[in-house]
Amino acid sequence: MTVEVVTLGESLASFRSTGPLGFGAALTPHLAGAESNVAIGLARLGHAVAWAGRVGADPFGQAVLRTLRAEGVDVSAAVVDESAPTGLMFLEQRTADLSRVHYVRAGSAGSRVSADDLPVEAIRAASLLHVTGITPALSTVAADAVTAAVAVAHEAGVRVSLDVNHRARLWGRDDAARMLRGLLPHVWMVVAGEDELAIVADGPEDEAVDALLAAGVRQVAIKRGADGASLHTHDGRRDRAAVAVSAVDTVGAGDAFCAGLLSGVLDDLAPDEALDRAVHLGAWAASTTGDWAGLPTRSELDDLLAVRPGETLR
Repeated sequence: MTVEVVTLGESLASFRSTGPLGFGAALTPHLAGAESNVAIGLARLGHAVAWAGRVGADPFGQAVLRTLRAEGVDVSAAVVDESAPTGLMFLEQRTADLSRVHYVRAGSAGSRVSADDLPVEAIRAASLLHVTGITPALSTVAADAVTAAVAVAHEAGVRVSLDVNHRARLWGRDDAARMLRGLLPHVWMVVAGEDELAIVADGPEDEAVDALLAAGVRQVAIKRGADGASLHTHDGRRDRAAVAVSAVDTVGAGDAFCAGLLSGVLDDLAPDEALDRAVHLGAWAASTTGDWAGLPTRSELDDLLAVRPGETLR
């Protein structure tokens, strides 16, 4: 297969509740997973993208692959594991302002992805490889797979994007730092939240960014949530305010940001323009329900800026 971007990670079946979890709570199934969220965001913008990973030989695994195919994501490299289940995620809307996530993913098929599962030729032929700090937290074999994928990409001159995406329920910050810092010599872009930057570099933000750029990273993006985002390159720092929207569901907004930023890179946009697209996609995600369901197509990219809150496009 020939694709622009390869993403590697675990996709899960996600069940959302409209209230506290418990007996009688209504649950609706969806697809979830940081790397597959990014893949769908890129595919909707017209990019050729593939997702690699493992799913179980169960209805949930079938639904994961079916949904990705329907969204135009290449899953020919996906492995169906006959001896491990697809991971599950339960998203509990505890209050209007508080959501909690519960995982059932220990021993999942996704945690068993290995270096032998990598679509090596597809990675070598791609423009970008996107990985996150979630997959290496799942197991030693999954961490080895990420390390191998990044090495393959780097040796082939393929740009590597790393979203730190720290999950405290999966591993501690020290373990994450040891793993992710080892990838940095092969990484072209680092994406991190303000609270995650210290995992990959020491010191205040400016010092940490300078250290990353000095180590060979070309772009460092900092996600600031409602306060917008920043993009650091050797040419300086760019800041963007968040797009003003009515926040509905912030889950997946960081992945949408990554998709927008990578789309800008693929389209050879200037860093300022790529950052604008990233912030814009984050706003789309935050103002719609679901990890990726509300993300725009390319023709819809500017719609959020074209209307006032509550207005209908006619």
